[in-house]
Amino acid sequence: MATDITVPTLGESVKEATVARWFKKVGERVEMDEPLVELETDKVTVEVNAKAAGTLAEIKVPEGENVAVGALLGSIGEGGVAAAKSAPAKTEAPKAEAPKPAAPQAKPAGDAKLAPSVQRLVEENKLDPNAIPASGKDGRLTKGDVLSRVESGAKAPAPAAPQPSAPSGPRPQAAREERVRMTRLRKRIAERLKEAQNTAAMLTTFNEVDMTKVNEARQHYRETFEKKHGVRLGFMSFFVKASIVALKEFPAVNAEIDGDDIVYKNYYDIGVAVGTPQGLVVPVLRGADQLSFAGVEKTVAALGQKARDGKLAIDDLTGGTFTISNGGVYGSLLSTPILNPPQSGILGMHKIQERPIVIGGKIEVRPMMYLALSYDHRIVDGREAVSVLVRIKECLEDPQRIMLDM
Repeated sequence: MATDITVPTLGESVKEATVARWFKKVGERVEMDEPLVELETDKVTVEVNAKAAGTLAEIKVPEGENVAVGALLGSIGEGGVAAAKSAPAKTEAPKAEAPKPAAPQAKPAGDAKLAPSVQRLVEENKLDPNAIPASGKDGRLTKGDVLSRVESGAKAPAPAAPQPSAPSGPRPQAAREERVRMTRLRKRIAERLKEAQNTAAMLTTFNEVDMTKVNEARQHYRETFEKKHGVRLGFMSFFVKASIVALKEFPAVNAEIDGDDIVYKNYYDIGVAVGTPQGLVVPVLRGADQLSFAGVEKTVAALGQKARDGKLAIDDLTGGTFTISNGGVYGSLLSTPILNPPQSGILGMHKIQERPIVIGGKIEVRPMMYLALSYDHRIVDGREAVSVLVRIKECLEDPQRIMLDM
């Protein structure tokens, strides 16, 4: 009896997905709980596992096609490859006993078809997939494997320079352009960013913060903090805690508009923007006001790793009340972040740069960072927005305020 392969429930707001990759071909053996197909939604990538052992009998939806939740993707048949619909028919073999084949050798990662996101990452960094240890199921190469190699700085040897050939006229137009279909995630990012511009009355206010005290605190407690908590003391915990202090004083920045109502949130689920090979995602720190500095750092690190590995769940990405985006990790000195609907505020961090400033009538060189707060002017007045940014600045320039909730 055949077992159907269907699109699982993908989340309350997700009704459709794209078939990104089939891990098996028709006629191949399938084991129970083995990944069969990868689906890409506008938020996360989901693997659909086999509900029974047998043979992949039929693929109804090819790669690149869109499918609705509950749709039939294919089926698993009982028995060997002869049960598969598309499997080639076998001819009668001679009865003479054939010699036993040698034990199969494990294929290097590059022999298997790579997922589109993994393929892009390999090509962008000019890596040899065969030289990268694969940690995925059945020896598959994952995004995490490639990113680990990128971070280590190891790259494939450069190919030998081709021999010059005689010019053959202008290059064809096809060689100068490449057309690639947008992923569902990229399309969803574009839709949400445009939605924010079309819906919210978005303005941005700026300030700058002297990061001397934060740098001193991180330097002073770095080793002790890491030994005790097993995680590095970064900047994000200071910014999350400073933002919560400000949001408690000015609740409109932690609110949202729902029709004719303003919904004030008495909880603080802070989204932290993370760049991935597929695009920008914003995983959420639940109950960030209840987390310690170590709790914030551990949660941010765990969510960031899940994002880079493509393992974020729908619940990791929904329900934030305020967002923090750190463009400084890419070298950005100043930007105007776009709201993450339906939120009413987003804080933009930027690169720390030493600049001369006047303190007590004297010029001193200090590590300075520009801060940007974009807000929805429909419910947040300019006075509130500026006050929020000033409050964050005060907390960062005197971190003891955060500790004492002052």
